[in-house]
Amino acid sequence: MNKEINKMAMYNWVLFDADDTLFRFDAFGGLQRMFSGLGVTFTQQDFQEYQTVNKPLWVEYQDGKITAQQLQHQRFSHWAEKLGTSTKELNSAFLAAMADICAPLEGAVNLLNALKGKARLGIITNGFTELQQVRLERTGLRSHFELLVISEQVGSAKPHRDIFDHALSLMGNPAREQVLMVGDNPDSDILGGLNAGLHTCWVNAENKPVPEGITPHYEVSSLLELEHLLLGSVVEI
Repeated sequence: MNKEINKMAMYNWVLFDADDTLFRFDAFGGLQRMFSGLGVTFTQQDFQEYQTVNKPLWVEYQDGKITAQQLQHQRFSHWAEKLGTSTKELNSAFLAAMADICAPLEGAVNLLNALKGKARLGIITNGFTELQQVRLERTGLRSHFELLVISEQVGSAKPHRDIFDHALSLMGNPAREQVLMVGDNPDSDILGGLNAGLHTCWVNAENKPVPEGITPHYEVSSLLELEHLLLGSVVEI
């Protein structure tokens, strides 16, 4: 006989990461667009040099060693000096460019539409306010989410438990085992969810090995697979 498996009976809330989980985050494309507006051709070599600075800053930010404002300043300090402008202006221009080119990842809209009404939905992101709110409005997805928690506003970033505790307080402190955290980054989304006592699902689109010491409750390769996982598939028993 066949049996329908529906994991949504287990969860009252589903929380999502934003960048590279629900939304495509093409940093190179955004930087090209931003610098083009300044009359600068931004090359792949420029991007590699930018990432040499940017990536360690994100690690420091997630570790609580620097603030969001310090990250935004330091990653553009070289270019601000070179172009005779401010890091604040460059950061705002970059986030505006990212908002212009943003798009939901394949399967995101169908997944969110399918979950709407079956679970309460939220976002916990280490991204910046200036991009997150605009992007949700432009994609027409803001109404899907009851909760939008942004690390820049909270003063704590994933994987630290503080940002999850803040979110859970806003959610009315539901039972933690009835909350599912979904994300693409095992070191922030999955470890953070586990630290907070939540169930976790790693969206591992690139089939990377599971990092040592981090064991998600579920692993999927796409949002379509996540939809099947959550909303049921027919199995023979």
